[in-house]
Amino acid sequence: MEHRRKEKSEYVVQAVDRALDILEAFNYNEEELGVTELSHKLTLHKNNVFRLLASLETRRYIEQDKKTGNYRLGIKIFEVANVFLHHLGLRRQARPILEELVAKSNETAYLAVTDGTDVVYVLMHETNHTVRVIPRLGHRLPAYCTASGKVQLSFESQDRLQELFKDQPLRKLTENTITDLDRLREHLTEVARLGFAVDNEELEYGVCCVAAPVRDYSHKVVAGVGLSGPVSRFSPERVQTELVPLVKEAGTKISQRLGYEIAAEALT
Repeated sequence: MEHRRKEKSEYVVQAVDRALDILEAFNYNEEELGVTELSHKLTLHKNNVFRLLASLETRRYIEQDKKTGNYRLGIKIFEVANVFLHHLGLRRQARPILEELVAKSNETAYLAVTDGTDVVYVLMHETNHTVRVIPRLGHRLPAYCTASGKVQLSFESQDRLQELFKDQPLRKLTENTITDLDRLREHLTEVARLGFAVDNEELEYGVCCVAAPVRDYSHKVVAGVGLSGPVSRFSPERVQTELVPLVKEAGTKISQRLGYEIAAEALT
């Protein structure tokens, strides 16, 4: 007698399924939702919604706004999404472009993503220069004083910038570090207009970096691609005439590999 092979849908755990329904209830138009709203939206009893939210909040997939009592997606969602982005898409697509960037500039090339007010280096390809600057993979640095961090922050809304830095002082790391939030906002507006950012000894004396944004198929800026090296090789003239065009070209190429060009064409 043959046994019927069960469909995967028959193995679905109801509690897990409903927890995922809660996560998927949030979207670009509904950043925060209350228990009552979720109950109506998912046709679940309030008690069930509250218990599911409590479990998700414990694991940081959901967080509660203490003022409004509403819930929103938590930092763990961002972390899991980044793991997917890094391992299955972004890094794989960026690797050959970084190698090409190093071949053209003979400087260390890197890819970095922001995590809150930090920037994290996720991919790097070294120069063969004896004197070189090598960002450590997985290393966190303040986004506001790094080229790759600034080029990503520059595409955030003013409200988002206010939220990010409301409890985060801008520490002075060198004489060139911007430590005033209003001045940083003005600077980031200019960065967004130009399409690139420069860290001219803002994080560390003797080190200069230049970076451009990387976008995905939705036009969202998801990373920064850049070059770093000693200031002795990063003269203002070389940065503007040679390195800026190279990192912008690299940013465009990685973005195209992530589907940005296809999305742009579809909108025209």
